[in-house]
Amino acid sequence: MPHTILKGKVFKFGDNISTDLIIPGRYAHLRSNLPELAKHVMEDANPEFASKVQPGDFIAGGSNFGLGSSREHAPLVIQMSGVSAILAKSFARIFFRNAINQGLPVLICDTDSINEKDTLEVNLTEGIIKNLTRNENYHFGKIPEVMLNILNEGGLIPYINKHGDFKL
Repeated sequence: MPHTILKGKVFKFGDNISTDLIIPGRYAHLRSNLPELAKHVMEDANPEFASKVQPGDFIAGGSNFGLGSSREHAPLVIQMSGVSAILAKSFARIFFRNAINQGLPVLICDTDSINEKDTLEVNLTEGIIKNLTRNENYHFGKIPEVMLNILNEGGLIPYINKHGDFKL
């Protein structure tokens, strides 16, 4: 379950980070061993990512983050690596929904001013990102209440197990 305020350092990536870059196809045989698969997350985009990411850290991407095949494992292993949220200019639609359904916040915002290793503090309910390294603030669109409720329960399955249905 994400906290309302998230804090960590940034790993910066560019545009068009595909699910093949997130979980390289050569590790497809590890889909039934997610902890082992998570050791290879983002390996083709940044070979040191999995060994350097710490709980609470963020990924900042460019446009079209998560494009490609519908691998629900992609946001899951990102989350398992310790990433608390992904910030990007835009997301592939299926990746966006898979991330929310897995309980991983995905925030649409301008990431041009965010640099590798910056420390951020993200307020999920206020829609504010504080860049503590650069002393700047950024904004992202308010997360719809239904999605925030799913995130707060740790994903779609825990939400349905607890509530049985959506209160729309």
